[in-house]
Amino acid sequence: MYDFPLNGAQKKHLRSLGQQLDPVLKLGKGGLTPAFLSELQIQLRANELIKLRFLGLDRTERDTLCTTISDEGRCVSLGTIGHTALFYRQQPDKAKRTITLP
Repeated sequence: MYDFPLNGAQKKHLRSLGQQLDPVLKLGKGGLTPAFLSELQIQLRANELIKLRFLGLDRTERDTLCTTISDEGRCVSLGTIGHTALFYRQQPDKAKRTITLP
């Protein structure tokens, strides 16, 4: 599992920023495809914080996919609410970072 240490205040800050976001990726019954994982990498490089929408999946499938996405995408899952999940990966280049953690 990708491990990027975030404390409670940082997670809370990121979740509050995520409320204003629209889902940039949608994942349905087709599951995790190479095309999806490629687009995930592109979105994480561009935005750092992304919202994902699950279509037609039950809770256990969503939980399993969140863990897999965190591992494959090298990002941190900040949680799910309903059919929506939030993921974060800090931009390695300090000049390109758009989110400042508290």
